[in-house]
Amino acid sequence: MDYKKLAELLFPTIDKTPEDYEAIYPQRDLDEEAKITRFAPSPTGFLHIGGLFAALISERIAHQSGGKFILRIEDTDKKREVDDGVSKIIEGLKSFGIKIDEGFVDFDTEEGAYGPYKQSQRAEIYQCYAKSLVEQGLAYPCFCSEETLAKIREEQEAEKILPGYHGKHAYCRDLSYEQIEANINEGKSYVLRLKSPGSEDKRINFKDGIRGKIELPENIVDVVILKSDGIPTYHFAHVVDDHLMRTTNVIRGDEWISSVPIHIQMFAMLGLKPPKYAHIAPIMKEDDGGKRKISKRKDPEAAVTWYSDEGYPVDGVIEYLLNLANYTFEDFRRANKTAPWTDFKLEMNKMSNSGALFDLVKLNDICKNKIASYTADKVYTLAADWAKQYDEELYTLLTRDEEYSTAMFGFDRNPDKPRKDIGKWSEVRGAFSFMFDELFDGKYDDIANVSKEDICAILDTYADTYEEAPDNNEWFNSLKDVAEKHGFAREVKEYKQNPDAYKGHVGDVSNVIRVAVTGRTKSPDLYSIMKTLGKERVLNRISAYKGAIA
Repeated sequence: MDYKKLAELLFPTIDKTPEDYEAIYPQRDLDEEAKITRFAPSPTGFLHIGGLFAALISERIAHQSGGKFILRIEDTDKKREVDDGVSKIIEGLKSFGIKIDEGFVDFDTEEGAYGPYKQSQRAEIYQCYAKSLVEQGLAYPCFCSEETLAKIREEQEAEKILPGYHGKHAYCRDLSYEQIEANINEGKSYVLRLKSPGSEDKRINFKDGIRGKIELPENIVDVVILKSDGIPTYHFAHVVDDHLMRTTNVIRGDEWISSVPIHIQMFAMLGLKPPKYAHIAPIMKEDDGGKRKISKRKDPEAAVTWYSDEGYPVDGVIEYLLNLANYTFEDFRRANKTAPWTDFKLEMNKMSNSGALFDLVKLNDICKNKIASYTADKVYTLAADWAKQYDEELYTLLTRDEEYSTAMFGFDRNPDKPRKDIGKWSEVRGAFSFMFDELFDGKYDDIANVSKEDICAILDTYADTYEEAPDNNEWFNSLKDVAEKHGFAREVKEYKQNPDAYKGHVGDVSNVIRVAVTGRTKSPDLYSIMKTLGKERVLNRISAYKGAIA
């Protein structure tokens, strides 16, 4: 077989060589320790939380080493591609603070000297490397129909041998040049297959960055590298793209572990050095006593957009994912309470092999801690930004008086023991509805241990004597006076020492005022609430509550 003649027959328009592309895409001028990673999704739907997880890990490994993080779009599966698929991926990554150095930095904007960064625009590059394989007798055209391939599968199932195009079932492997030329002249469709040199009795070893040493059977299947339309399969595109983009570390889902023998074989046949591999276990979810992968179909939280819709703070979600990635993140956060999450050094060898369990309670706790650490100004800005898109009424109320809303978000926001009312911006409405007359629903919690007669008497006295005190201590002393007047102990300690001598204590009286003003038995600091509401509104609330319980 004259393989160069065959290569010209199959690729008559390809005039560049791999050496040409090696010159176009030279080695990067970076420190030896710098890592080049990439996230290479297909635009087939929304960005999955597992995709964000993988992208975050890749971004961290690149940036903490002084390297580069690439966003490449693998759009060779046109049948499954969806409208706006690329923009959804980019928006999802950017909205969660994933810094893209190279590739698609926006829907229609590419940056970097190693593009194009969309596979459908790189057809000639793949065909050049495929042509080189044909010239060396390492790849060949296959004209087998779907019916023939189905027959092969049936025979292999009956014989209980490894499925795939190999051995005696590789019908087109040894076609002559004349047979190939005749088939092409007849207009027969064909794919290009790798002529695998693998052997059934050999195994390969590689070191996975997460799992350590892995041993697998060598690939013996003549896999397709170019489809009938000249577009590569994932396997071939990965090898060519990651080599030419000078990717040093490929970090991807563990469903690709079984494909590593194919990829290492392809790199070897092309005479290229493979990158280092690390395979991430999927995010899991408890289900009926067992565990399963978090699912696009079953779980709303599988979509990254769900976190934005719910209003989870971006850094809270990222810190939760870092917590899933490395158990040491919690120790880092305890020791570095105010440090940015980018200060944490991610270690792949400390990632789970079996899959981290998604825990919504843990996510909420982390996000509550994050929001509790924000200034009131920051809470106002982020809550208003969320409400502008998702809750028009709340947005109007928050922005009507910025000073008022900021003061509201400042309740109990002290650094030593901050209140943790909310873990996401969608909870603002419920947590602070009592601060807006338009949201105050006139429903009141029941007050235990205080009779209706005493409630009304306390409210009458309080309303008659109420003045805005200059500080919390003075206000609480005035409340003690009201308590004493109506037979309640001025101090909780006094009541506990002699409970039969009192109807209750000052805390019970405070609770009466709290329910009248907020409708709740639990709220942030009552003095701060009333000071922000203002005297007129406080008195109106007291009057309304008396009417409701009459």
